[in-house]
Amino acid sequence: MSGVLRHELQRCERATDAGGGGGRHVGAPSSTGAAIDEANRVAVERMAAVRPLLAGVARAGDVIPGLRPGMLLHAGPPIEWPRASGPLRGAVIGALIYEGMAADAAEAEALMARGEVTLEPCHHHSAVGPMAGVTSPSMAVWLVEDAAGGRCAYSNVNEGYGRVLRYGAYAPEVLDRLRRLNEEVAPLLGKAIGAGEAVDLRALVGEALHMGDEGHNRNRAGSLLLLRALGPRVPRVAPDAEAAAAALDYLGGNALAVLNPLMAACKLIADAGHGVAGSTLVSAMARNGTDFGIRVSGLGDRWLTAPSPVPDGLYFAGYGPADANPDIGDSTITETVGLGAFAMAAAPAIVTFVGGSPEEAVGATLEMYEITVAESPHFTIPQLGFRGTPTGIDVRKVVELGITPRINTGIAHREAGVGQIGAGLVRPPMGPFVEALKASATALGIVG
Repeated sequence: MSGVLRHELQRCERATDAGGGGGRHVGAPSSTGAAIDEANRVAVERMAAVRPLLAGVARAGDVIPGLRPGMLLHAGPPIEWPRASGPLRGAVIGALIYEGMAADAAEAEALMARGEVTLEPCHHHSAVGPMAGVTSPSMAVWLVEDAAGGRCAYSNVNEGYGRVLRYGAYAPEVLDRLRRLNEEVAPLLGKAIGAGEAVDLRALVGEALHMGDEGHNRNRAGSLLLLRALGPRVPRVAPDAEAAAAALDYLGGNALAVLNPLMAACKLIADAGHGVAGSTLVSAMARNGTDFGIRVSGLGDRWLTAPSPVPDGLYFAGYGPADANPDIGDSTITETVGLGAFAMAAAPAIVTFVGGSPEEAVGATLEMYEITVAESPHFTIPQLGFRGTPTGIDVRKVVELGITPRINTGIAHREAGVGQIGAGLVRPPMGPFVEALKASATALGIVG
């Protein structure tokens, strides 16, 4: 791998010599290398300028661009139904029953087989969803907007751990709970948001990192900070004490309550760095349970994909690696902007959930500095002297050093209908990063 990379870099240096000759010393700075560095600097500066605000809650079909009846959004790069993994199939089945389009799993499967339902990635609609990520028009979504105005991102409502739709479970009790969240709890929280100032999610996650979160699999502090922000407002807008109690219990009792709005915030941040000509920064990492894919700032909307690996982690009683589905979800948008596994040094207790040791958590963050181009000015780590989290994954560094990004993740059962069976760590395949490097070289006219 490193030999191939060195060969490509040497070709790049020779091809971009201003005089067109071979007199430049291989490894010396080239005009193209400097241009890429400048493009990457622009991309990370645009990311750092975003201040995501939690602005409200709405019905997905009313606000998500392009989401229409008969369409479901899913996590990860595009995928056709015959290739869908077990947890994605289960979540699609549950969503179709939830929407009233199917009475049971068999009818839902038949609808999909006949092509009567459109599947599209959340990422194509300014949205993100954890695990299967399935979002249907009737579901509630968080609205997150940039303080500068003009851009919004969306994410569905987190159901908590275990047997939940996003992990592919669709039993009646799963859908009943989802319906209560979407029709009662989420709208009330939306009213609470509207009863005061929008919640500054960038400031919230920055504070949560100082309290032991990492912004992906550990969000205990962040969810309590959200409770602190919205808790006093809820009784003022609730129709009765029971409704208020349900909303407050959701925020206080679900340690993942803040994850989904934070994911939408990260989507806003990452998208701000997308579309910079010549940039080799990763602007999205996502998995659909079959494929892992990345998008790169300077390569437009193209996905570069490879088979998604199975995480290495800790399993609930009765389950093991043989039961696990390959990695799935859009929640790697957190790692993309410097949270999650990139911020593990801030959250040593995360190892009790995903495995490893506190020392390895620190090591994970230190390693990620090697493949990034900047440190976040907003997300800092007390344990590292308040150093900013590693931000801006550069495909050049990933391939040159042979280091792929670290990811914290949940583990879904490989069969539809079961749900979550554990949590752990995973490394994405190198292939998409190599392909991105080659595509970037071609786009820059370095190689044909």
